[in-house]
Amino acid sequence: MERPLIGVVPLWDEEKDSLWMLPGYLEGILRAGGLPLMLPLTTDTGALRQAAGLCAGFLFTGGQDLFPGLYGAEVLPVCGPVCEERDAMERTLFSIAVWEQNKSAFGICRGIQLFNVLLGGTLYQDLPTQLTESALSHQQKPPYDRPVHQVTISGELRELLGFDTLAVNSSHHQGIAKLAPDLVPMARAADGLVEAVRMKDKPFVWAVQWHPEFALAEESSGKLFNALVEACRNTGR
Repeated sequence: MERPLIGVVPLWDEEKDSLWMLPGYLEGILRAGGLPLMLPLTTDTGALRQAAGLCAGFLFTGGQDLFPGLYGAEVLPVCGPVCEERDAMERTLFSIAVWEQNKSAFGICRGIQLFNVLLGGTLYQDLPTQLTESALSHQQKPPYDRPVHQVTISGELRELLGFDTLAVNSSHHQGIAKLAPDLVPMARAADGLVEAVRMKDKPFVWAVQWHPEFALAEESSGKLFNALVEACRNTGR
């Protein structure tokens, strides 16, 4: 069976002026039966439209903070580095691939935050200073494959994974503040932070806050990548 082609948003290293990629993103797709294709960092609408036509779906990866202006907020001192070119690229790609072409999409870490912002939600720019009532630490130290807190699972994600709670890794200092109207929560941490979502009225536009690409040995990680690839097989080109 031919592998569905899945576009992967590149990671950007400003210091080295280079694009790069974590192997777990690509390996997760390959193990699930897909063929990952790392995209260029571009805001060229024609190029992104062509990529959307070629690929059956997309993986929106982790990375820099989102520019707060995207959700109508001022940049606070606690906000980390941003990459506005990548913000613009992903905004255009999401519009073309998800809204226009109804392609499948899966977001990881920054990806869940991106989906939320593009659909009208807001973010905490820094959880330790803005979600002060939380006793959880969402920024673990290496190794990143070990779980550090649990999330409560619901809805379609519970159906996929087969259980009510999941121990997850965690490496983020931003998170969902106001949930976008078009998103349905599928997992929450003990402090109430939304950690998994799906988009209403779309076949497969899912995202998680944790990092399955660092924990490919976990059954839950395999199921998430399998769900993306299977959705891409169903939607096709």
